[in-house]
Formats: sequence, C-alpha cells, structure tokens
Amino acid sequence: MSIEWVNRAIDDLRAWGRAGDVEVDADEVRLLCDYASDYLKVNALGDFTPETFDELLLSIYPRKVIAPPESAPETVAAAETLVAFLRDRSEVSAETAAAMRERLAEIAPRMAGALADTANFGMAKSLFSSIGPESLEQSIQISSGEAPDLGEAPCDCPGCTPLPAVRLAPPGDLAEALAGVPLLAELNREPYLSLFAGVTGGEPLQRWAQIVAHLVEHDTGGAITGSRELDEELYDLFDMLYRLQVRAPVSVVGDYLEEMGEGGQVPVPEVLERLSWCGLVQVEGDTAGLTPLAVWALREHYLTLGLDAPQAADLAEADAVELIESLLDGVPTELAEDDISRWLAGRGPGTAAAELLAAASGAPAVARGIAVTIVDRLGAEAEPAVRGCLGDLELRPHAIHWLAARGLPAPSLTQDELLWVSVDMLALALPAAEADPEMFAENIAASGPPAHLIEEMWRVDHPDVVEVLELLGRSLSDGTVAKAARKAAFKARSRAIR
Repeated sequence: MSIEWVNRAIDDLRAWGRAGDVEVDADEVRLLCDYASDYLKVNALGDFTPETFDELLLSIYPRKVIAPPESAPETVAAAETLVAFLRDRSEVSAETAAAMRERLAEIAPRMAGALADTANFGMAKSLFSSIGPESLEQSIQISSGEAPDLGEAPCDCPGCTPLPAVRLAPPGDLAEALAGVPLLAELNREPYLSLFAGVTGGEPLQRWAQIVAHLVEHDTGGAITGSRELDEELYDLFDMLYRLQVRAPVSVVGDYLEEMGEGGQVPVPEVLERLSWCGLVQVEGDTAGLTPLAVWALREHYLTLGLDAPQAADLAEADAVELIESLLDGVPTELAEDDISRWLAGRGPGTAAAELLAAASGAPAVARGIAVTIVDRLGAEAEPAVRGCLGDLELRPHAIHWLAARGLPAPSLTQDELLWVSVDMLALALPAAEADPEMFAENIAASGPPAHLIEEMWRVDHPDVVEVLELLGRSLSDGTVAKAARKAAFKARSRAIR
C-alpha cells in the first residue's frame, strides 16, 4: 500500500532535512513518490532509478499535474533533494545517485516544455482539472500543507452534527496495542491509582474504554496534560479529532490547544507527548491524530451516551459499486487512499478494471468519473478489460484515452466523442464546484476546455450538458468565452425542449 511507505519516507525526509539544515519541499517530494508508486511500481525508496525520473518528470507529471511551465525548476529541485536523501540514507549507491543527478540535469531544460505542451495533457489533466488538480486524487486528499479548519468544538448534546462512520482496528491489534500503553502500567501508582479508582475490572479493552470515558468526563486535575484547564477540555479535543478522522498538522492542534487553554502559552510538544504516553494521541512527523485505541474507546463512549456512532465497513472486500458509493459519501483523504489501495491489492488489474467499468456503465457522471480515475491507476495488464468497453458508448471515449495514454493500439476519438467526454468529465466537477466556486474558477481558467470546444458542447446528448455549460458560463474569467458558454447552454436547453 503506497501511502504507508510514502508517509514513512516523508517523515524521514523531514527529519533528515532538519538534522542537516537542508530546505526540503516535502509536498513536492510526496507528489513524486505518490506518482512513482501509483504508476511506476516503485514500492520503496530503493526502487528509484535514473529512468524513474525520466518517466516521472517528462511523462507522468505533465500528463497529471496542473502546473505552469515556470514551476519546472522547483519540481526538478525537489527531485534533486530526493536524490541527495536517497544517497545519504544509502538507499542507492553513489554511482546510481550520480547517474540520477546527470539524468536530472538533462531533464531540467526539457521539463518546462513538457508542461507547456498540450499534447502531453491527459484527460485527467485537461478535463478533470476543473475539480482541482488530479480530479479524484485531489478530491479525496487534503493537500499537503493545507491545515484543516478545526473550527469551534461542537456541542456535545445528542442533537449535534452526526458522528462520521469510523474504521476500527481489528480487536487483536487493539489488544496487542494495549500492552504498549505506558499509562496502563502505572495505574496501580499515584496519582493514577486515585484518579481511576472508580474504574472496575473486566476485559482489558472494556477496562480501557472505561478509563478513556473517565478521563473525558471527570475532573482529572491536570494529571493527563499537565494543565487542569486542558484536562477539562479533552472531550472537545478528542471529539474534534474523531470527527476529522484524518491526521492534522501539529501546528493546527497546537493552535487548538492554546484556544482551549484560554489564550495562555501551552507547551504543545509536552502536552502531545503526555497524551501519547497515555495511548490517546499519535504524533508522526508534523502531524497528530487519535490512536486506533482512542478511536475505539471514544466510539464505545459515544454508544453509552446513546449517540449514533457508526462503524465504516471494510471496503477491501466490497464490490466496485460499494467502493464507489463509499467514495461518493466523501471519505477523507487517507482513508480513501487506503480503501482504494487495499481494494486494488485484493484483485488482479484485469479483474479490478472489469469490476469498476461494469459499475461505471450507465452510472451518473460523478460515479463514472470515480471509476475511470481508479482504472487510470492500472497498468497495461488491464488492457483486455478496458478494450472490452470500446463498444459501450459512454465508456468508449474513456477507454480510448486509457489505451492511447499507455501507447497501446486505440482508435481515434471522433469529434462527437471528444465533445461527449468533455461534458462527462466536467459533470464530475459539479459537486466540487458548488462547494468551492472560487477554486473551480481558478482551475478551469488554468486548464479548461478551449473556446471552440465549449461552443459546440450544446450538441452533445448528455444529461448534464445544460448544467455543465451554465457552470462554465458562471465560472470562466474570460468574458468572451463565458458568454459563449452561456449561449451554448441556451441552445442546449432549447434543443432539449424540442
């Protein structure tokens, strides 16, 4: 599962940068590692080769990433940092590292041209860009460095915002993790002996649930965080992290702790270390989140309060329809990536493609778009399943693009097919555009369909064509093109009426 080794690599990279006083663009390196993992079968740092950077920077990056040509030096510099890290960590030999640097020197003057060349744009870049960089990948991902807004703590009454469905670790893993919680080894000593005197015995996990419920509901006098004020607010902190579901930047958690501490100076590292010692919070690099044990115990507490605390299904064994429906429900980044990776790992490329494309046939544009973007992660082994969709009018343009992008024999897109798939992919943007119109407008201005294509879209027999054209008419910054989109929307509406 790529997210695991990439997360570890980025944490190590940040530590390496701090130790050597090296400026590290961790976000850009993460992107390179993600793409290398998804498309080039790089499953560990040592799998990088000089040829990897050729494919990565001159083929995959221009096809996938919405970035101006002038950003090429930054990306190449990030790749050079990655090479230095690989060499210092002995992941590659000195000879290999030297060959990588030579290759990057050759790539540097060519990458800007590759980013600017529209012939390199894949469908995911030229059309999916309307919902943000990398379509599905962006929609299920909190951008690196983008701090989630924790906002104010919700009211803790049962009528509050419903709790999200959470994924729980297997009982065996939870029981094993209990053995590594230092707090539990100190329960027979003061001050914890007095603090948890009301906690009864029972099965280890149930006893753990009682401990967590006790510390979030009772006065612990600062024994947990070192601050009475912060101890009193632990329920709000844990509830917020539970609802967020994904790891948050330590800086954001720190800001939240300081707000909870009524504006006073809070020793954030010390507080997080104490919460980690208690088995409640896990700090990895620059991010922090609840431990699996804390998530499990909090859910148990919510259930005792009579709240609806749903448990998310394990999607690794789900069928393609269930996977897509789950992603449509707005699964957070890390969880969605985990679901997709484990789902794909349980199937061969051909089987995965066949299941996804069968689920996409006849589905709404948003569901079809999700299926197609997952299939786009698969290699040439999925060719028979993809080629089998050439007879499906809705999937045919997607199949043609998939085959052509991998250099496999494929028919050319007709003008009608190009128009149809343009509308289809823009229809995928509709929910995101409603949620963040400014972001949509920014992305569509960067790499939306050309004016001559927009002018002809009204002819497309697609259920979302009017809505797509109206969206373009509202969002395009070029007044002339926006007017053309509104005019095309009028024609499409009139055509539908007739």
